[in-house]
Amino acid sequence: MHTNSIIELNRSAYQNNIDFIKKIFGKKVTFSSVVKGNAYGHGVVEFVSMAFDCGVNHFSVFDVQEAKEIKKTLQDQATILVMGLVQDEDMEWVIKNNVEFFVFDKSRLKEAVKTAKKLALKAIIHIEVETGMNRTGFDRNEINRVISTIKKETNYINFKGLCTHYAGAESISNHYRVDKQIHNFEEIYQQFCKNNLKPEIRHSACSAASIMYSQTRMDLVRIGIMQYGLWPSPAVFVTYLHSKKNKIDPLQRVISWKSSIMSIKNVNTGDFIGYGTSFMAKRKMTIATVPIGYSHGYSRSLSNQGRVLIHGQRCVVIGSVNMNMMTVDVTDINLAKKHDEVVLIGTQDQLSVTVASFSDFSNQLNYELLTRISTAIPRKIIE
Repeated sequence: MHTNSIIELNRSAYQNNIDFIKKIFGKKVTFSSVVKGNAYGHGVVEFVSMAFDCGVNHFSVFDVQEAKEIKKTLQDQATILVMGLVQDEDMEWVIKNNVEFFVFDKSRLKEAVKTAKKLALKAIIHIEVETGMNRTGFDRNEINRVISTIKKETNYINFKGLCTHYAGAESISNHYRVDKQIHNFEEIYQQFCKNNLKPEIRHSACSAASIMYSQTRMDLVRIGIMQYGLWPSPAVFVTYLHSKKNKIDPLQRVISWKSSIMSIKNVNTGDFIGYGTSFMAKRKMTIATVPIGYSHGYSRSLSNQGRVLIHGQRCVVIGSVNMNMMTVDVTDINLAKKHDEVVLIGTQDQLSVTVASFSDFSNQLNYELLTRISTAIPRKIIE
């Protein structure tokens, strides 16, 4: 291993997660793999190749840049849906390449029609409606205008989907708000139907909503965090377990992040370790330096509390996490030496460091920690 660290993606863990997810949703519901944020830190190119090999052929991304990476990797073998940003100058590429995209405001609808006319092609659009998240989506009072535009430009618009997004389905405290959103979405759908405009598909569910509110599954589910082997929140996991006899986690982590010891040093009692005075040795200590720091995505907030695995034992990160390295207490590990494996996320012998245990320490969501892992770290798929 010539790099400072490596990320491994476990294909069989992923296959396990996909099989589990498809079993829950059944054959009628399309599974869309959400790979925004560099596939939640897993590496979008490597991840979509692996996912495609596991039978996934629908991917949702945030912007055109991500769509292009998938297109390059899989050519025309998969459906790509852009949920967020499509710049005007990218509209041609999107329509030419049959990439589907969310439309949530008048200017984008106009741009889509204009470009489709110029190319003499159809834009494949998903109309996103505002149901109570208050982020993106057409408001109620704009729906009639949207309907008349779609009807007028039927030669240039393929009205593929009607969609929305929920404001925090992972937390019970948002129950009333989400419930109201489900109701609003149904009303807006009826409004389209009354005007003889029926979308091919309806979709609204992320990982959390698909488990917490089964009626949100509709025709397609947009699954991010769960496919990677993590639950959106403890509440979602508990909700799932309630319905099951055996209380075991059906998901398996896909990602492992590994590095190795760069150097070993002995420190005397009373000495401070690292920058400043945040850690003082209370005894004679042996410390190991690991060439990973916050520039690689290992958060500074894990200073003096992150955990890594060395020789199958948990070791504490001591002192502050630096830009490119951190120090770890290996006093109680007899034979720790240079080049020994250090597991930042994953399993070693029988112990695991999960992303969740990180997040508890750093108050970061699973999502935030994963997506911050540097894109420069090589990813490889293991069986």
